[in-house]
Amino acid sequence: MFGFGKPTTLPTADQALPGRSQQPWTLGRHVVLDAPVVTDEVPAGHEVAVLGLGCFWGAEEIYWQVPGVWSTSVGYAGGSTPHPTYEEVCSGRTGHTEAVRVVFDPSVVSYADLVKKFFEIHDPTQGMRQGNDVGTQYRSAIYWTTPEQEQTARELTKAYGEELARRGLGEITTEIRPASETPYYYAEDAHQQYLAKNPFGYRCHANTGVKFPEMA
Repeated sequence: MFGFGKPTTLPTADQALPGRSQQPWTLGRHVVLDAPVVTDEVPAGHEVAVLGLGCFWGAEEIYWQVPGVWSTSVGYAGGSTPHPTYEEVCSGRTGHTEAVRVVFDPSVVSYADLVKKFFEIHDPTQGMRQGNDVGTQYRSAIYWTTPEQEQTARELTKAYGEELARRGLGEITTEIRPASETPYYYAEDAHQQYLAKNPFGYRCHANTGVKFPEMA
């Protein structure tokens, strides 16, 4: 958490830390949903959403409570360093953002609803920060996993951006990229479902206070 004095520009691939060839930790069951934390194999009919919205502890807590969500995990996305550690990501020298991976049943909750919640529970105008948390690992990001997700993400970003502009607020800085370009690396076990394990732990929910507008 926090990050005053941390880099606010992304390193190039040549500047990034070297990382490692494989994940140096193992992960077990989701302590809230009793599902696998590692969800490289997704149940039939389910989809994956990968979202960066500031400190991943509080973000994951919100998403595991959404009906239709089968599993959540926290990890690192959008960077260059393979299999980074939390400390490396927080150094600003890996290029990753703290991310939440959400495996959900679209017959119960739509990807659009997950993205609308994403915009409402963080401030997508702050660039390389969320509230007092400063650094590249806190940037806003959507990593889409299907062309349909990309279309939805861009349409909803445009709609929310227009609503923020109407209210005189800043421009959206959310990074939108295909998940296939940026591997998702699972974070250490201590960070998985952190707020279930530490109920009085830190939560950062910087937001604009603007509800997602009704769409025709």
